[in-house]
Amino acid sequence: MAMIESTTVYRLRPGWRLQWEEAQGRHVLLYPEGMVQLNDSAGAILTQLDGQRDVADVVASLQAQFPDAPAAEIERDIHEFLLDAARQGWIRHD
Repeated sequence: MAMIESTTVYRLRPGWRLQWEEAQGRHVLLYPEGMVQLNDSAGAILTQLDGQRDVADVVASLQAQFPDAPAAEIERDIHEFLLDAARQGWIRHD
């Protein structure tokens, strides 16, 4: 099984853009051939991927934003999402 390293820095795939869609009330991921509508969790994670923060920073930031949620659950959800997003080609790392 693939692993997400806490020191890895992710960013959106070149040519892709994260945008808030007011009409839909959610973030969407825009790419040359179309658009992906994101759920709240995916939008929250992707907004953190700025090409500067590593996975550990993203986890810490989201744990601070959602202090009532179990920290281990947030970390697991982030890791699962990043694996899936990487498999789908939405994100890259150096």
